[in-house]
Amino acid sequence: MFEQIKHNMENIAGVAIYPILSLLIFFLFFVGLSLWVFSYKKEKINELSNIPFGNENLNDIQN
Repeated sequence: MFEQIKHNMENIAGVAIYPILSLLIFFLFFVGLSLWVFSYKKEKINELSNIPFGNENLNDIQN
C-alpha cells in the first residue's frame, strides 16, 4: 500500500515543497510561542499561578 502512495506522490509536480512548508510552519510557530512565553510578565505569571487559591490568598500574597 505504501508503494502505491509513494508512486502517486512521485508523479505530482512540486510535491517536494510540502514537507519544507510543514517544517517551516512548525518552526515559526515554535519560535513564536517561545518568544511569547519568555516575554510574559512575572507579575502576571504569579497572578495566574494563584488563581486556584482564590482571591483572599491572592490579596495576602500581594500585600
